Amino acid sequence: TAFFAEASSVVHMNFRVRCETLGHGEEVYLIRSDDPSMANKIGLFTTASTYPWYSTLAPTTIKLPSGRILKDDTVDQERKFLSYRYAVFRQGTFHRWETLSDGPQELLLKQDVMEVEEEEEVRGGATGTEQQQTKTKTSETETDQNTVIHRLPLRLFHNGELYIVNDVLGVVGIHPDIEHIRESHEPQVKTADTLLGGNQTSSSSFTMRNTSANSSRTSMSEKHVGFAPSPPPFHQKAGIPNKKQSVHLNSTDGLVVVSAFLPVVLNRTDDGVWTADWDYEMLLSMQTHLRVTRVGIVKWRGWHGNRGADGSPEGGVPQDERPRVEACLRPFNCVPVWIEPSQFGEMYNGFCKGVLWPVLHNVTSVYKSRPDKIGSGFEKSTTADTSQFSDYSMDDVEKGPIHGDGGREAVLWASYNEVNRKFAQVVVQCFNLGDLIWIHGFHLLILPSYLTRRIPMAKVGIFLHTPFPSSEIFRTVWCREDLLRGMLNADQVGFHLFEYARHFMTCCRRLLGMNYGMIPDMSGGHTLAIDANGRHVAVTSIHAGVEPPVLNQILTHSLTLEKANSIRNQFRGKVVFCAIDRLESLKGIPLKLLGVERFLTRCPEWVGKIVLIQVGISAFERGDDYFLTKSEVSELVNRLNQRWPGTVHFQECAESEMRLQQRMALLRAADVLLVTPIRDGLNLVPLEFSIAHQDALTELGKKDGRKRGICILSEFSSCTRVMRGALHINPWKVSEIATAFHSALIISEDERMRRISCALEFVTRVTTQRWALAVMLDLKGVHKNVNPIHNTGAGLGLGYRRLGMDTGFIALDAVKVVKGYKSGRSRLILVDYGGTIVSNDNLDNLTRFQMVKKTRSHSVPTPSMIQALKSLCQDKRNTVFVVSGKQRESLVRTVGQIPNLGLAAEHGMFISWPTKRSSHKRRWETLVPDTDKSWRPLAITIMEVYTSRTHGSYIEETEMKVLWQYRDADPEFGYLQAKELEDHLANVLRNFAVDILHGGVEEGGYVEVRPKGVNKGVLAMHVIQNFPKISPATKVDYALVLGDDHCDEPMLSVVRQIGRRALAVKLAKTGQDPLPDLPSSMTLVDVSSCDEFVSSDLNVFTCTVGKKPSAAANYLHEVEEVQALLESLVKVSTRDQKFYSSVNLTSYSNNADPAAAGVTIGPSFGGSLVKSRSLTQLEPSDGDLGRAEVKISTSLNDYLRLGPIPDGEGLYEDDDEGNFF
Repeated sequence: TAFFAEASSVVHMNFRVRCETLGHGEEVYLIRSDDPSMANKIGLFTTASTYPWYSTLAPTTIKLPSGRILKDDTVDQERKFLSYRYAVFRQGTFHRWETLSDGPQELLLKQDVMEVEEEEEVRGGATGTEQQQTKTKTSETETDQNTVIHRLPLRLFHNGELYIVNDVLGVVGIHPDIEHIRESHEPQVKTADTLLGGNQTSSSSFTMRNTSANSSRTSMSEKHVGFAPSPPPFHQKAGIPNKKQSVHLNSTDGLVVVSAFLPVVLNRTDDGVWTADWDYEMLLSMQTHLRVTRVGIVKWRGWHGNRGADGSPEGGVPQDERPRVEACLRPFNCVPVWIEPSQFGEMYNGFCKGVLWPVLHNVTSVYKSRPDKIGSGFEKSTTADTSQFSDYSMDDVEKGPIHGDGGREAVLWASYNEVNRKFAQVVVQCFNLGDLIWIHGFHLLILPSYLTRRIPMAKVGIFLHTPFPSSEIFRTVWCREDLLRGMLNADQVGFHLFEYARHFMTCCRRLLGMNYGMIPDMSGGHTLAIDANGRHVAVTSIHAGVEPPVLNQILTHSLTLEKANSIRNQFRGKVVFCAIDRLESLKGIPLKLLGVERFLTRCPEWVGKIVLIQVGISAFERGDDYFLTKSEVSELVNRLNQRWPGTVHFQECAESEMRLQQRMALLRAADVLLVTPIRDGLNLVPLEFSIAHQDALTELGKKDGRKRGICILSEFSSCTRVMRGALHINPWKVSEIATAFHSALIISEDERMRRISCALEFVTRVTTQRWALAVMLDLKGVHKNVNPIHNTGAGLGLGYRRLGMDTGFIALDAVKVVKGYKSGRSRLILVDYGGTIVSNDNLDNLTRFQMVKKTRSHSVPTPSMIQALKSLCQDKRNTVFVVSGKQRESLVRTVGQIPNLGLAAEHGMFISWPTKRSSHKRRWETLVPDTDKSWRPLAITIMEVYTSRTHGSYIEETEMKVLWQYRDADPEFGYLQAKELEDHLANVLRNFAVDILHGGVEEGGYVEVRPKGVNKGVLAMHVIQNFPKISPATKVDYALVLGDDHCDEPMLSVVRQIGRRALAVKLAKTGQDPLPDLPSSMTLVDVSSCDEFVSSDLNVFTCTVGKKPSAAANYLHEVEEVQALLESLVKVSTRDQKFYSSVNLTSYSNNADPAAAGVTIGPSFGGSLVKSRSLTQLEPSDGDLGRAEVKISTSLNDYLRLGPIPDGEGLYEDDDEGNFF
C-alpha cells in the first residue's frame, strides 16, 4: 500500500563531527531543530585514535519526504531539509550551543567566500518568493551571527541507503562531506510455508563449513527453523562492518598489563632507600610506544608467606614502607597489588602450583608424596626445607583425589578467588575509558569475571603461557566451569600454540556446550572465536619471541665474554652440551641423562670427547617432587661419572643465580643445547641459544672450528613448532635422545648452517614487541557493544557471564502488557507448553531419554496455572492457544479439558480449534496434508544404522516426525555422525515433501525429519488468518506470545513482524519517525497475508522465558513469572466495570430498595437480595419468592450479554490501572 511505501522511505545516517575546541569533560550531542526539548538527542563519541573526530555509535534512521514533496515548489522548504545543531554538555547537562568560534579559522574564511557566492547565485536564479525567503533568512542570520544550524538537502539521499555525514563544529557554510556506503540491502523474504526445501538443513551457525563464504549450501541455525537465511544488515548495527577496516595502535592508546608479578627488581639499602630496575628476564618488561600501566605483586623477601626459621626472615614489604615502594615504582608506571603474603602463598604455591600446574600440563599423578629411595642422610638434611612447603603440597597420592571441593582445597580455592578480586580492584582504579586490559598467566583465570561486572565496556584479553590440557584432564578439576567461564568473560583468549587453543575450545564445547568457528572480523577477514551466549570470544595463537637487541647487548658485555671463555677453557677440547632446567619431573632431566648413557654405551669412541653441563634450578614450590627429582638426578649423575668420569657436570643453583647474563654466558660457551621436557609451556631458552650463536653464519664464526648452534628439542615444548631448525625428539624414547647426540656431533657443515639459519628466521622476525603488537591488534579489533542493553550480564558469583543481546531486548513490562490487554477487544494469546507454562523436561538428558522410552511421565502444569488458563478462556474477547511440540495425547491429557482453549500439537502440525464442549473428544486437523507417510520407514531404517554405531544415540518417534537424538553421545563424534546422517537423509528423501533439520549440541543434538512447511511460525499465521472463524471479532487488536526455546523462535519472530508491520502503517499515517531496523539476527518473513486480519491499532508483546538471545522483544526469567503475568490478565478479565461496597451488599440483604443505596441495577430488577456466601451467589430473599427473578451479571461475559459497549467507552476506568499488583 501507499502507507507501506511511505514508511519504507527512510535513510540511515552516521554523523561525524570534527571538534577541536572541546575541553576536558565536555561532550557533544546532535540536536534536531524539531526537538527543542532535546528528548531525542544523539551522542557522539571519540577515542584516542579518532580524536578530534566524534562519531555516533550507530546509524540514525531519518524519514525521507516523498518525491512529490521534493519537487513541489509550493511546499515549505524546511520540509526538504534536515536541520540540526550540535550542543556541548558538561557533566551530563547542557552547557552551550556550537558557535562560529568553534570552527578552524581557515575553514571560516572559506565559509564566508562560499556564502557570498551562493547568495549571488540564489538571487540570480530564484523567483521572487524565493528571493524574499532568502532575504528573510539573511536578515535573521545577521541578527544572530553566532547561531549555527546545519541543513542537509534530503534530495541528495536515496531510500534505504547508508551515509556518513562529516561535519566541522561551528562551520555551516561549507557543504558537509557525505560518504555513500553503496550496498545491496534488499531483504530476502519468503513465505513461511515454503522456506525449507527438502535438501536444506538447519545446522549450527558456528561451524567451519557453514561460515565459509564459498559455501554453496544455505546454513541456518535451529533458532531459525522454517525461515529464510538472514538478509544482510541495513547497516553496521550487527557489529561487523562490511567495509574492510584496518586496526592500528597509536601512542595515545592505553594498555593495562596485569600479571602475577611486576616485571621489576627491587633493591633496598640499609638506610631504607628503595630502588627499582626492569627485570629483563620477564617477558612483559619490554618497552613500547603505548601508554602502559603494569599491575602485579612485588617480589620481595617473604612474598610467598613462608616466614620464620625455615622460611624467609621477612614477610614481604613492610606495611609502613609500602608508600615508598609505590613512589619508587611510579616512574616505571607500575602499580603494586598489596596482598598478605600468607594468602598469596596459598594462592600461588597451593592452588596454582599444586592444583592447576599439573592439570594444565596434562598430568595429574606426576607428584608423589615422598621420595621413595632417599638415604637417611639426605632425608635428615632436607627435613627443614620440606616443612615450609608441606602445607602447599597438593599430593594426589597420599591425600586422596587432588581435585576435591572441600577441606584444605576449598581454602586454597577461596584464596585464589580473593587474590583475583583484589587484583580486580586495582585494575579498575588504573583503568581509563578506551584502555585495553591484557591479563597474563594461569594465576588470574577468573579475573575477567570480576572485571566485566565493574567495567563491562573494557576490552579484556587473557594470555596463557602454559599449555592447556585436553578435556579429559581438565574435566577432573572440580572448579572447571568457573575457570572456563572466567576466561570466556574476556574478549580474547591467547595461547602460544594452536594445540593449546584447540584443547581450550574443545573443553568449552564438551563441558559448556559452546560452539566455535571462524567469524568475520573488523579488518574484513575471519577470526577464530567461541560463541559464548551471543558473544564472540576471539581465540589467538601466536608464539612469543625474544628481544635480539637486548640479548646482543648482553652478549657483547665484558663479563659475559669473560664467563663464556672461562667455561670453554675449563672444558677445552670437548664438545659442550648444556641444559638449563628446573628440578621437577616435567622437565625430563632423568630421561636426558639416560639418553647420554645410551649414547656413550653404543658409541664409546666419544667417551672423553663430550661433556654435559646440567644446570638445575631449585624449585622449592614443587614440594616433594623437587626433592624426588633432585635425588634421582643426583643418583644418575653419580652413576654416569663413576662409569665415565667428567662426563656430566651437574650444578644446582637458585633462580637468582641463573639470570639472563649468566644464562647467555653459558649458552654462548655451549655447542649444543638440550631441552627435553615431557610437557612444557613457554620456554625461551632455545630462542636465546639461537641468538647466542647467530654469528656462526658469518665468515669469522666459521673459522673457530666448532660445530655449534644445534639445538636438541623435545616435541612437547611449545617452541618446537617455531624452531624448525632444531633436532626434534620424543623424550620418552631414550634411543631417540641418543641418536640426536650422535647426529649433532657428526652433522655436516651445510646442514648445520641450514638449521641455524632456519631457527634464526623466526627468532629475528618474531620479537617480543612484534608478538605483543599482534595480540594487541587482535584485541583492539574485537568488536564489543558497549550498550548495556545489548551487552548484559546474567548469573551470580563466578557463574556470572556476559550475554550478547539484540537491540531493544529488555525485561517484559507487565504494566504495559496489562494495559494493552485492558484496552483490547479481540485478543490472541499464544503460549508454549514445556518451559513456559510447565517446567522444561528437556534440560536433563536422562529425563528426556526416560520420557522417550515411556518409563517416566511428563511434567504437568500446576493447578494454579490450569486455573489461570481456564479463566482466560472464559473471556469471550480472548482466543487462547497452547502451542506445543508434544504429541496430541499428552497435550489433551493435561490441558485438553479446558473449554474454549485451542491446542496445537507437534509444533503446529495438528490443530484443535477452541470448543466449549470440554467433555467431548477433540477434533483435530492438520496444518499441511499428511497423506504420504512412506518416508518414515526409510528414515527410521537409516537412523537405526547410525544408532548402532554411535553410542549414546537413540531414535524418538512421534506421530508427525522422527528424530535421531545424540545428546548423550560424544559431542564431537555425535556431531560428525549427525552431519553424515543429515546428508544421507537428504539424498534418500529428496523426492519426499519433508524437511530435514539439524539442531546443534547446545540445542539438544538431534537430526529431525518432519513434513515440509511445519513450524510454529506457520501455525501463528494460520491462526490469525482464521481468526474471524473462531472469534466474534474479525481482526486481532492484541497479541501476546510466550515461548522459551529455539522451536518457539519462528512463532515469536512472525508475530513480532506482524505487529511491526501494523505499527509502521500507523506511524506513516501520522507522519511520525519510522521504526528502527529489526535485529540482524531475525529472519524476515512475508507476513502480508495477515494484513486484513489485524487491526491498525494492534498491540503485540513477544516474550521468551529466560534471559538469552531470542527473536522476542522481551523476556521473563522463569515459569513462575509467566504464571504471575497470566494471573494479572485474569484479574482484568474477571473484574466487573463497577464495584459494590459492603454497605450496598448489607442493604440488599436487609431487603432494602437498591435505589436507596445509591445503586442502579437495571430495569428488570424488582426484588431484594439476601446475604449470600459470595459475590457471585446473590439470591432473592425468602420473603420475596413471588417476585420476578433478579438478573445480575456475575461475570464479564454475562455483562457483555446485557448489551453492546458504546464506542469510546472503556470497560475499566483509568484510575484502576495499577491495582492489579
